[in-house]
Amino acid sequence: MLKPIAAALLAASFAAPAFAAPQPVEIDLSHTRVWFYVNHLGFSDMYGDFTKFDIDLKVDPENLANSTVSASIDTSTVDMRHEGLNKHLKNQDFFNVEQHPAMSFETTGVTQNGEGKLAVAGNLTLLGVTKPVTLDVTVNKIGEHPMRKVPWVGFNATATIKRSDFGMNYGVPAVGDDIKISIGLEGALKAAE
Repeated sequence: MLKPIAAALLAASFAAPAFAAPQPVEIDLSHTRVWFYVNHLGFSDMYGDFTKFDIDLKVDPENLANSTVSASIDTSTVDMRHEGLNKHLKNQDFFNVEQHPAMSFETTGVTQNGEGKLAVAGNLTLLGVTKPVTLDVTVNKIGEHPMRKVPWVGFNATATIKRSDFGMNYGVPAVGDDIKISIGLEGALKAAE
């Protein structure tokens, strides 16, 4: 009696569909931005962004916890809409772009954190120092782009880091130590590789 049941279970296991691989996302740079806020002397939150970056995102729409992301940001493209500030941010006091031309993020794990919410844990490397950082991600939409008629994804992500943890100590605490990071991202969901 056990043999037919075992055979049926074995056959069913081979007939079951394979788990889908995460699908690569072709980032739409016209609708993707990486920016930050830092407090200036208690008077305001100053805003800046990076104009050049490379994001390798793979999304599993059926199980978002299987998704991964790695990113490299060109620190020489930091832009605070002021030539003097930009020049200062690129020197040894801040990003030291000659020695550290990029900062990077690499996923170590993704967990569902409520409806449409993800916690994306990873390692952030800045100024040669690597620290764990968790991005709080909102899944805005996964579906067909209404004009392009192709599968599309959109996410917002935020995190707060202490720049002094990475050795960027200039001006602390007058210039804020807490840096608020925001990422807005859209892109086309491609077939799994």
